Amino acid sequence: MDATAFLTILTTSIATFFAMCNPFANTPIFMSMTAGDDADTKKAVARRATIFAFAIAVVMAAAGKLIGELFGVTLPAFKLGAGILVFVIGYHMVMGKPHGAQSASPEEIDKSREKELEKAISPLGTPILAGGGVISTAIAFSATDGIEGLAAVIVGFGIIMVMTYFFFLSGDAIENKIGAAGLVALTKIMGLILLTIGVQIFLGGMDGVLNEYIPTIPALLSGSGS
Repeated sequence: MDATAFLTILTTSIATFFAMCNPFANTPIFMSMTAGDDADTKKAVARRATIFAFAIAVVMAAAGKLIGELFGVTLPAFKLGAGILVFVIGYHMVMGKPHGAQSASPEEIDKSREKELEKAISPLGTPILAGGGVISTAIAFSATDGIEGLAAVIVGFGIIMVMTYFFFLSGDAIENKIGAAGLVALTKIMGLILLTIGVQIFLGGMDGVLNEYIPTIPALLSGSGS
């Protein structure tokens, strides 16, 4: 494994997952869902949610290539789709709109309150922490960069989940420090970062399309004319 290349991929992984999971923005969601719970229950919910989200991201990253082969999905096509999805998530964050990877529906939240520890799996674990954007990005990393990409997902997303865990437990102090307006501003900044990352992933997919499919068009046309 090339250490320099891995560090580059890891840096991108951490930046991407931090912007996508946005511990600052998700902390108020955790606080509202655990309002009235004692400290031990809050710790248990935060721990289970982050561990479950981490497990989903790693499993999907490891099995992404197999899934692609099973359903006949090529890497350029997957990167195009992942780029669009990440771009849309970033756009919604910039515009102040909720998205499936960041917030759950009111119905999901109401149901989850009935059983305190179940909320750690859904909606906190997924789709809030490990939603479609996180899963597709994790697969894109491992499919593009192989072992280095998978390692970057494990280390990078693991770091973000550890951060998220402590953010959840420090929710009251964080909100008092930066206020509601600060949370909104930070979410928009994270959204802008995701916009650019989504464009970069999409361009990588376009490059694959141009190199993989465009050169075959003359041969296909000549074959159809014969």
